[in-house]
Amino acid sequence: MSKFVCNRFLVVVPWVLVVILVTDIDLSKERLSLSSHRYLQAWMGRGNGSGEAARPMIYVITPTYTRPVQKAELTRLMNTFRQVPRFHWLLVEDSAQKTALVHGFLARCGLLHTHLNVATARRFKRTGLPRATEQRNEGLRWLRTQREHLEPGVVYFADDDNTYSLELFEEVRSVRKVGVWPVGLAGGRRYERPVVEDGRVVTWYTGWRADRPFATDMAGFAVNLQVILDSPRAMFKRRGSQPGMQESDFLKQITTLSELEPKASNCTKVFRF
Repeated sequence: MSKFVCNRFLVVVPWVLVVILVTDIDLSKERLSLSSHRYLQAWMGRGNGSGEAARPMIYVITPTYTRPVQKAELTRLMNTFRQVPRFHWLLVEDSAQKTALVHGFLARCGLLHTHLNVATARRFKRTGLPRATEQRNEGLRWLRTQREHLEPGVVYFADDDNTYSLELFEEVRSVRKVGVWPVGLAGGRRYERPVVEDGRVVTWYTGWRADRPFATDMAGFAVNLQVILDSPRAMFKRRGSQPGMQESDFLKQITTLSELEPKASNCTKVFRF
């Protein structure tokens, strides 16, 4: 009898151990899943915490136009932007109508986005004239009609043929008025940057027209949303603006050199190429 009970015990014990092991694995998976879910919520800015909700939203205005590499360029941007919390992408087509390609791309991109379009008049598409003026202004117009004062946010202009490091967007988010930083592979040089002394921008290191009031690239600055809303007439100029001067013409309307906020470790690090 005792031998029979012993044999039965030896048969049952392995199954009990299997059940315990499987249960423990399932609980571990559940704990891991819950932990991962909470992490992703915090990272993507979708949590319910008041601290996360108070972080400024980053509004990125990207002009785009139809060409063979358009979808490839937008896909590269999307894969970067999807890793940035509290992010709103304003994609503005240079087109009289919204195209099916961009509409379908945005529907699958997984980002908070707004799809806009405005066509550039043919007479302004000649070589040597400023580009994407109407598209950037359309993004600004949307912000001024759809966003309110006291809503925390920062506006950044990201062309679709550039590459952006994730570190850049935390610099963008910290801008209180107008922030500036270096830009890689611009003006025929490895980089261009604001020159900072005692924590203030005093001049510019650039390969082209250092005499510009704000000798920076379009990707070299960001503007707090409140500044945009408080300056309803500040726009990118089409008439009277020369190629390479749109940044200066725009920034002159909202700030001065002494008010600029040097970011990226006093403008010593390059986060955009």
